[in-house]
Amino acid sequence: MDKVTGNMKENPNLLHPVPAPNLPPDKKPECVDFPKYSIIGRRGIGSAGRQINLLTNHFKVSVNVPDAVFYQYSVSITSEDKRAVEGKGIGRKLIDKLCQTYSSELAGKKFAYDGEKTLYTVGPLPQNKLEFTVVLEDSFAKRESESLGDHESPNGSSKRSKRSFQSKTFQVEISHAAKVPLKSIFLGLKGLDKDNNAQDALRVLDIVLRQTAAKCGCLLVRQSFFHDDSRNFTDVGGGVAGVKGFHASFRSTQGGLSLNMDVSTTMILTPGPVRDFLLANQNVKEPRYIDWAKAKKMLKNLRVKTRHSNMEYKIIGLSEKPCNQQFFPMKLRNRKGSDDDEQTVDITVSEYFMKHRGIELTYSAYLPCLNVGKPKRPNYLPLELCSLVSLQRYTKALSSMQRASLVEKSRQKPLERIRTLVDALRNYCYDEDPVLAECGISVEKQLIQIKGRVLESPKLKVGNGNDCIPRNGRWNYNQRQIECPLALIEEDSQVRRESPVRRVERMFGQIREKLSRPPNLILCVLAERKNSDIYGPWKKICLSDFGVVTQCICPFKINDQYLTNVLLKVNSKLGGINSLLAIEHSSSVPIIKDTPTMILGMDVSHGSPVRSDMPSIAAVVGSRSWPLISRYRASVRTQSPKVEMIDTLFKPLADGVDDGIMRELLLDFYQSSSGRKPTQIIVFRDGVSESQFNQVLNIELEQIVKAYQNLGETNIPKFTVIVAQKNHHTKLFQTNSPENVPPGTVVDSMIVHPRNYDFYMCAQAGMIGTSRPAHYHVLIDEIGFSADGLQNLIHSLSYVYQRSTTAISIVAPIYYAHLAAKQMSQFMKFEDLLETSSGQESITSAPPVPELPRLHENVCSSMFFC
Repeated sequence: MDKVTGNMKENPNLLHPVPAPNLPPDKKPECVDFPKYSIIGRRGIGSAGRQINLLTNHFKVSVNVPDAVFYQYSVSITSEDKRAVEGKGIGRKLIDKLCQTYSSELAGKKFAYDGEKTLYTVGPLPQNKLEFTVVLEDSFAKRESESLGDHESPNGSSKRSKRSFQSKTFQVEISHAAKVPLKSIFLGLKGLDKDNNAQDALRVLDIVLRQTAAKCGCLLVRQSFFHDDSRNFTDVGGGVAGVKGFHASFRSTQGGLSLNMDVSTTMILTPGPVRDFLLANQNVKEPRYIDWAKAKKMLKNLRVKTRHSNMEYKIIGLSEKPCNQQFFPMKLRNRKGSDDDEQTVDITVSEYFMKHRGIELTYSAYLPCLNVGKPKRPNYLPLELCSLVSLQRYTKALSSMQRASLVEKSRQKPLERIRTLVDALRNYCYDEDPVLAECGISVEKQLIQIKGRVLESPKLKVGNGNDCIPRNGRWNYNQRQIECPLALIEEDSQVRRESPVRRVERMFGQIREKLSRPPNLILCVLAERKNSDIYGPWKKICLSDFGVVTQCICPFKINDQYLTNVLLKVNSKLGGINSLLAIEHSSSVPIIKDTPTMILGMDVSHGSPVRSDMPSIAAVVGSRSWPLISRYRASVRTQSPKVEMIDTLFKPLADGVDDGIMRELLLDFYQSSSGRKPTQIIVFRDGVSESQFNQVLNIELEQIVKAYQNLGETNIPKFTVIVAQKNHHTKLFQTNSPENVPPGTVVDSMIVHPRNYDFYMCAQAGMIGTSRPAHYHVLIDEIGFSADGLQNLIHSLSYVYQRSTTAISIVAPIYYAHLAAKQMSQFMKFEDLLETSSGQESITSAPPVPELPRLHENVCSSMFFC
């Protein structure tokens, strides 16, 4: 075993690896049938650790009419020209108008409508199929009639055209589709829901919550609701604001039906004058510095409200000329030419507003107009008369500074969060909704009290085998060593104007000229943080082309903690281990010590939401040097955009050779573990929802088995598969304490799934804000861990992240996988590749997914290359 902190040498095993198993050329791998897996149920609860009283942000739900039945109906809406009508806004308006107009025909039923194609009632409607004619004022036509000059006379008097008074008629067809009994929720709690209707019933209840919020004018983002209240807005710069709202969803738990409420945040464009938004978005001080090509792209499809008419419009573009030069044809009322057509006169936008609206434009007379009309019928509005409507979502990726600002401004201490949630539940009165009232559903206004346990922190070995006992999830290194550099090389100032790739190539040329031998490590001091242009090219040339470990720093403030963090990374990248679990040091990890066991961490990172063509990056890390569980290496591949399931775990090529992720990791395990093959594999999967659990077993696990068999193995390893979720809304609070729950807090009763095997663990010490526990779901467990054994292993794996001196919030293998995917994405400029390939591909075919460059053999054996 390596020495730890301060030792910069490679593991001796890596210098003389055991040869990989080779098959005779005339022999093909013998494969057995792939076993089919199903999700297991709970096998018991843990008992280790000290007891602790907790509160959770779940509120008890009572149901006084458990035999109520939701009747599900399909909704079809067509316009006068028989075209299908889609859109949540128009759908909700039509259903509301329908309920008002045809209340008696609907037997006074109250609807829960999803805004699209499905609605629910408590009890049946008079008939299984109903058709209605619903008339709405054609507000769109009304807005179109407001086009400049369409209704203006030269003297400024105005008259709306007849078109603005027209209404539109819609046909609404409601057809019975299914029954969803409310009691299925309670049957599910007992394991008696044979038809599996419990999730459908919960979905109906959640739709009711969304409908209530929609009627209040909220912005809806899945099950989170955001009110238009400036007190909830937090400016984060760049014309972007975070808006604080609430997540609310019904949950089936061991303790019964509950309402899970949490504080939620989404990003919106800062409402207000369009000019102010553009200045902030482009970080300029005056309108004359605005990049209008960039502004046009940013403003497209945004909604604005005008100061002079209080009308709302959607932006489709900008005018080609400024307001004082942009002409448009204005119709002259009561003036007809010889051919009986209405006469028109060309007039500038500025002149129109001054003469016919009595508005003299100031700064915007010299700026482009907003076009809020149609492509063939423009409607120009001056910038200074328009303001962005509130609650318009911003879906682009935040900058590092925006992210930091949002985190800083949206933190809430535990007691503050509790008060916020209790106040929201009382103020918004969710259980007073008419549909819920028909079911007799009521929600208690106090947080549920639960029991938890606090696991003991694992002991560590640091330095040359010295004992280290973490306190409150943290520990320190008191001694540091750092070797003197072989050379100090600075970039020529004349080169800094060249492209990032060229700058990196020149710098690396200087390094090779000045050093007589390849360096073990290159410390790169950047003028900017890691998101600088040269970071990706620098990492690629070092790690992929030349195989040299590199550490980039950008020290704005140097102190002991900063130097310690840098040295933690450097030591681990050079093959050292900063700390070991004491049970690892003595080779006594339970269940793992006697049986070669491989631990995998799996994650998929997706591109920006606005770039649907950006490849996703799948990263898998595997443990090495068994029986250690602190050492990992990564394997990373690209795959199709937005695909969550990893499709390159097993990747047979045309010649039959497997070029997949698992072969790479399995061979590394074999070589670094004295020729032992894993007979047990523990899989930690991140980033999947409950609806995808079966896919993990039936797609990803099958690939892992096939990769194992492809190496000539017939005995399939035993698997334990665990999904870890951080993107959930359950929080834990200490009873009668303002502090976060202590590190090691575990909850595996009351608020967990009524049948499946899951639990919550808060391994980290929450120093700021409110801690979020990790939610672990055990899908299968062929290895046969006890509840305490598995929870202690997971807790211990939160202490082996080599870049930190604190327990982390999720097991290290997943953290490493996430880090690898994030870091490797910077190796390539995907945007450039996609733009280059798009011109060569046909319109109907998708461009091929670009591959990541493989790491150089000198650095690929360690996880800690990033």
